[in-house]
Amino acid sequence: MHNPGSATPDRFAAQERFADGAQFIGGRLTKGTSGRTHAVVDPASGEEVFTYELAGVEDVDAAVAAAHAAFPGWAATTPGDRSDALHRFAAVLAERAEDFARAESLQCGKPLKLTREFDVPGTIDNTSFFAGAARHLQGQSAGEYSGDHTSYVRREPIGVVGSIAPWNYPLQMAAWKILPAVAAGNTIVLKPAEITPLTSLLFAQAATDAGIPDGVINIVTGTGKEAGERLVGHPDVAMTSFTGSTAVGKRVAEVATATVKRLHLELGGKAPFVVFDDADLEAAVNGAVAGALINTGQDCTAATRAYVQRPLYEAFVERTAALMETVRLGDPFAAGTDLGPLISHVQRDRVAGFVDRARGYARVVTGGQAPGGELAKGAYYKPTLVADAAQDSEIVQSEIFGPVLVVLPFDSDDEGIRLANDTPYGLAASAWSRDVYRANRATREIKAGCVWVNDHIPIISEMPHGGYKASGFGKDMSSYSFEEYTQIKHVMFDNTAVAAKDWHRTIFGDR
Repeated sequence: MHNPGSATPDRFAAQERFADGAQFIGGRLTKGTSGRTHAVVDPASGEEVFTYELAGVEDVDAAVAAAHAAFPGWAATTPGDRSDALHRFAAVLAERAEDFARAESLQCGKPLKLTREFDVPGTIDNTSFFAGAARHLQGQSAGEYSGDHTSYVRREPIGVVGSIAPWNYPLQMAAWKILPAVAAGNTIVLKPAEITPLTSLLFAQAATDAGIPDGVINIVTGTGKEAGERLVGHPDVAMTSFTGSTAVGKRVAEVATATVKRLHLELGGKAPFVVFDDADLEAAVNGAVAGALINTGQDCTAATRAYVQRPLYEAFVERTAALMETVRLGDPFAAGTDLGPLISHVQRDRVAGFVDRARGYARVVTGGQAPGGELAKGAYYKPTLVADAAQDSEIVQSEIFGPVLVVLPFDSDDEGIRLANDTPYGLAASAWSRDVYRANRATREIKAGCVWVNDHIPIISEMPHGGYKASGFGKDMSSYSFEEYTQIKHVMFDNTAVAAKDWHRTIFGDR
């Protein structure tokens, strides 16, 4: 199961690459002014790989000022010009793909094969998609809807967008927030998680090198309490986009409300994985292991609750456990590694706490502990399968964010769908059945922003990502997210010389 691998000397020289600082403001790297430093730690080894000066309130203000100054010029560019810039950006990203893959693996502990085949290609594809979408910022055609007046609707950029991205997919989350905003003509200040800033900084540098003007994309790397709250509450920020936990999302909403800015929230998830008794069992088992362990389970759409109809339940538990035991933990830069560490020892201990507490009321079938040996230095945790927990238990209801899958049985289709909906979350789900009518019912009745059928996890740039209920509101990716970053204006023309006089006479009478 364990495959420590060998160290790779050319991982990513973060300290050298960002010697000028970890803030990207107005087209250049600068050092933070908070007076405090922070260390980026390799979660696979526990070693510090980059130490930098955190952003303070002054840095946020400077970044917002740079974005505010750049907005009129960028908003005035044609959709075609913005499209051309984003196409150049995609080309620069493709040229630097290996650099991005290594930086992402280093700061997150993701296997290099995952960042090479998923994170980086997905980001390049997103950039290409929004390069095309930039040319489709459409209002509505003109029409005469009121007497002698012609009306039409304009779509316009909002202004400066302040975005906060999480640590689990730093590169992709930067792309999901930056690309639709700038494609629509906005400028942006992004705050990445302070523990994973490397690829966000590389992303902003690549954009500048592709010819996107200084100040359009800015990065401030600081704490949520200081830099994040200042960004969300800043009076010159017209929109806030946040991805993270539901608890923090509530705080973001509270701060944003004070300045009545537009809000976009992609929050937590607890995705159900519903297996009906006519499902292809082997496919479902493979899908469950892949869906639960993607990014070491640190994915808000990861399969976390498998509901399996009783005739398949025991076989599903047995086969899923057996397949989990073949997953190879190891050095993220080693070719044979399937699963990397969690983001930190703190997160590993949090995950372990959920499992340890569940031993009192459920069955830990496999995993349930950190590995020993060389891997003990990192934040590793074995793939874990928990069975027979109660629906109202902590491990079923709460977001764990680790390589843990909980399996519960159900009897009727009604019960399976009811249980799938029985958490506060509604980000993603999957249904497994060979019966098209059964599957179609599940897609209708499961309350989630995405429902896969006979698969779990794939996403594509052309389709939206976003949740129901406590998983937030607003969409990432697709043309739907593009619309999130625009505002609409009704324009109305008087087609005669007398309409205004007629309105005046109607309201005030003859004068």
